[in-house]
Amino acid sequence: MRVDANTLRAGHVIEHEGKLWVIIRSEIMIPGKGNAIVQIDMRDARTGTKTNVRFRTQESVEKVFVEDTDMQYLYGDDETYTFMDQASYEQLNIPADVLGGKARYLQENMVVKVRVHEGNALSVELPQTVVLEVTEADPYVKGQTASASYKPARMANGLRVMVPPFIEAGEKIVVNTADDSYVERAK
Repeated sequence: MRVDANTLRAGHVIEHEGKLWVIIRSEIMIPGKGNAIVQIDMRDARTGTKTNVRFRTQESVEKVFVEDTDMQYLYGDDETYTFMDQASYEQLNIPADVLGGKARYLQENMVVKVRVHEGNALSVELPQTVVLEVTEADPYVKGQTASASYKPARMANGLRVMVPPFIEAGEKIVVNTADDSYVERAK
Protein backbone atom coordinates (compact mmCIF):
# COMPACT_ATOMS: atom_id res chain seq x y z
CA MET A 1 0.00 0.00 0.00
CA ARG A 2 1.49 3.36 -1.04
CA VAL A 3 1.39 6.16 1.56
CA ASP A 4 2.83 9.66 1.81
CA ALA A 5 6.17 9.85 3.60
CA ASN A 6 4.86 12.41 6.10
CA THR A 7 2.44 9.79 7.54
CA LEU A 8 5.22 7.35 8.54
CA ARG A 9 5.79 6.80 12.28
CA ALA A 10 8.07 4.71 14.49
CA GLY A 11 7.18 1.03 14.25
CA HIS A 12 5.86 1.16 10.69
CA VAL A 13 7.45 -1.17 8.15
CA ILE A 14 8.26 0.00 4.61
CA GLU A 15 9.82 -1.49 1.51
CA HIS A 16 12.71 0.61 0.23
CA GLU A 17 15.30 -0.39 -2.38
CA GLY A 18 14.05 -3.99 -2.35
CA LYS A 19 14.43 -4.46 1.43
CA LEU A 20 12.10 -4.33 4.41
CA TRP A 21 12.87 -1.54 6.87
CA VAL A 22 11.43 -0.96 10.36
CA ILE A 23 11.15 2.75 11.14
CA ILE A 24 12.86 3.73 14.40
CA ARG A 25 12.31 7.50 14.27
CA SER A 26 10.54 9.88 11.91
CA GLU A 27 10.88 13.67 11.96
CA ILE A 28 9.54 16.35 9.63
CA MET A 29 12.15 19.04 8.98
CA ILE A 30 11.37 22.44 7.48
CA PRO A 31 14.51 24.10 6.11
CA GLY A 32 14.76 27.88 5.80
CA LYS A 33 14.57 27.60 2.04
CA GLY A 34 12.85 24.92 -0.02
CA ASN A 35 10.26 22.24 0.70
CA ALA A 36 9.78 20.29 3.92
CA ILE A 37 11.43 16.87 4.17
CA VAL A 38 10.93 13.78 6.30
CA GLN A 39 14.08 12.48 8.03
CA ILE A 40 13.68 8.77 8.84
CA ASP A 41 15.98 6.53 10.89
CA MET A 42 15.31 2.88 10.08
CA ARG A 43 16.63 -0.65 10.66
CA ASP A 44 16.86 -3.41 8.06
CA ALA A 45 14.40 -6.08 9.15
CA ARG A 46 16.64 -8.94 8.01
CA THR A 47 20.20 -7.86 8.87
CA GLY A 48 19.63 -5.26 11.59
CA THR A 49 21.78 -2.59 9.92
CA LYS A 50 20.62 0.96 10.56
CA THR A 51 20.47 3.86 8.15
CA ASN A 52 18.72 7.17 7.67
CA VAL A 53 16.89 8.41 4.60
CA ARG A 54 15.24 11.68 3.58
CA PHE A 55 11.99 11.83 1.63
CA ARG A 56 10.01 14.80 0.37
CA THR A 57 6.81 15.08 2.42
CA GLN A 58 4.52 14.27 -0.52
CA GLU A 59 6.72 11.46 -1.87
CA SER A 60 4.98 8.10 -1.67
CA VAL A 61 6.57 4.98 -0.20
CA GLU A 62 5.44 1.36 -0.01
CA LYS A 63 4.11 0.52 3.47
CA VAL A 64 4.14 -3.22 4.17
CA PHE A 65 1.31 -5.08 5.89
CA VAL A 66 2.51 -6.75 9.08
CA GLU A 67 0.69 -8.83 11.65
CA ASP A 68 0.90 -8.06 15.37
CA THR A 69 0.68 -11.27 17.39
CA ASP A 70 0.57 -11.78 21.14
CA MET A 71 3.30 -14.26 22.04
CA GLN A 72 4.52 -15.72 25.30
CA TYR A 73 8.25 -15.77 26.07
CA LEU A 74 9.45 -19.32 26.81
CA TYR A 75 13.25 -19.36 26.97
CA GLY A 76 16.36 -18.01 25.32
CA ASP A 77 20.12 -17.71 25.22
CA ASP A 78 22.42 -14.98 23.91
CA GLU A 79 21.65 -15.79 20.25
CA THR A 80 17.95 -16.73 19.94
CA TYR A 81 14.80 -16.36 22.01
CA THR A 82 11.81 -18.68 21.72
CA PHE A 83 8.24 -17.38 21.85
CA MET A 84 4.90 -19.22 21.60
CA ASP A 85 1.85 -17.90 19.75
CA GLN A 86 -1.01 -17.57 22.26
CA ALA A 87 -3.65 -18.68 19.73
CA SER A 88 -2.02 -21.45 17.66
CA TYR A 89 0.67 -22.61 20.15
CA GLU A 90 3.28 -22.46 17.36
CA GLN A 91 6.79 -21.56 18.47
CA LEU A 92 8.90 -18.85 16.84
CA ASN A 93 12.65 -18.40 17.31
CA ILE A 94 13.67 -14.75 17.21
CA PRO A 95 17.33 -13.71 16.77
CA ALA A 96 18.85 -11.60 19.54
CA ASP A 97 19.56 -8.68 17.20
CA VAL A 98 15.80 -8.19 16.61
CA LEU A 99 15.30 -7.69 20.35
CA GLY A 100 18.43 -5.63 20.93
CA GLY A 101 18.61 -4.21 24.46
CA LYS A 102 15.02 -5.23 25.19
CA ALA A 103 16.12 -8.81 25.81
CA ARG A 104 17.24 -8.01 29.37
CA TYR A 105 13.61 -7.33 30.35
CA LEU A 106 12.28 -10.71 29.21
CA GLN A 107 10.84 -12.80 32.02
CA GLU A 108 9.49 -16.32 31.88
CA ASN A 109 5.87 -16.45 30.60
CA MET A 110 5.85 -12.71 29.74
CA VAL A 111 3.39 -11.86 26.95
CA VAL A 112 4.74 -9.47 24.29
CA LYS A 113 3.56 -8.19 20.90
CA VAL A 114 5.63 -9.57 18.03
CA ARG A 115 5.39 -7.89 14.63
CA VAL A 116 5.53 -10.65 11.98
CA HIS A 117 5.84 -10.43 8.18
CA GLU A 118 5.71 -13.66 6.15
CA GLY A 119 6.74 -15.77 9.14
CA ASN A 120 9.71 -13.59 10.14
CA ALA A 121 9.77 -11.50 13.30
CA LEU A 122 10.51 -7.84 12.57
CA SER A 123 10.21 -6.35 16.05
CA VAL A 124 9.15 -7.14 19.61
CA GLU A 125 7.12 -4.73 21.76
CA LEU A 126 7.46 -5.23 25.51
CA PRO A 127 4.96 -4.19 28.16
CA GLN A 128 5.42 -0.55 29.20
CA THR A 129 6.58 -1.53 32.70
CA VAL A 130 8.10 -4.61 34.34
CA VAL A 131 8.71 -5.62 37.95
CA LEU A 132 12.38 -6.23 38.82
CA GLU A 133 14.17 -7.14 42.03
CA VAL A 134 16.91 -4.88 43.40
CA THR A 135 20.05 -6.91 44.14
CA GLU A 136 22.43 -4.06 45.07
CA ALA A 137 21.72 -0.57 46.39
CA ASP A 138 23.72 1.91 48.43
CA PRO A 139 22.57 2.07 52.07
CA TYR A 140 20.08 4.71 53.22
CA VAL A 141 21.69 7.87 54.59
CA LYS A 142 19.61 9.85 57.11
CA GLY A 143 18.72 13.33 55.85
CA GLN A 144 19.29 12.37 52.23
CA THR A 145 15.56 12.74 51.47
CA ALA A 146 15.63 16.53 51.93
CA SER A 147 16.37 16.93 48.24
CA ALA A 148 15.21 14.92 45.26
CA SER A 149 18.35 12.80 45.13
CA TYR A 150 18.55 9.39 43.56
CA LYS A 151 21.09 6.62 43.96
CA PRO A 152 22.19 3.86 41.56
CA ALA A 153 20.85 0.35 42.08
CA ARG A 154 21.53 -2.90 40.25
CA MET A 155 18.62 -5.15 39.29
CA ALA A 156 18.60 -8.95 39.15
CA ASN A 157 18.91 -8.78 35.34
CA GLY A 158 22.07 -6.61 35.55
CA LEU A 159 20.36 -3.34 34.66
CA ARG A 160 21.38 -0.18 36.56
CA VAL A 161 18.51 2.10 37.55
CA MET A 162 18.50 5.37 39.50
CA VAL A 163 16.15 4.87 42.49
CA PRO A 164 15.01 6.99 45.45
CA PRO A 165 17.14 6.72 48.61
CA PHE A 166 14.57 4.62 50.53
CA ILE A 167 14.85 1.64 48.11
CA GLU A 168 17.00 -1.18 49.50
CA ALA A 169 18.39 -4.48 48.20
CA GLY A 170 15.78 -7.24 48.10
CA GLU A 171 12.86 -4.96 47.25
CA LYS A 172 10.91 -5.19 44.01
CA ILE A 173 10.35 -2.08 41.92
CA VAL A 174 8.49 -1.18 38.73
CA VAL A 175 10.78 -0.06 35.87
CA ASN A 176 9.76 1.71 32.64
CA THR A 177 11.07 -0.38 29.70
CA ALA A 178 11.25 2.60 27.32
CA ASP A 179 13.85 4.60 29.25
CA ASP A 180 15.09 2.29 32.07
CA SER A 181 13.64 4.58 34.73
CA TYR A 182 12.21 3.92 38.20
CA VAL A 183 8.39 4.22 38.38
CA GLU A 184 7.36 3.01 41.87
CA ARG A 185 7.69 0.23 44.41
CA ALA A 186 6.00 -2.98 43.34
CA LYS A 187 2.73 -3.65 45.13
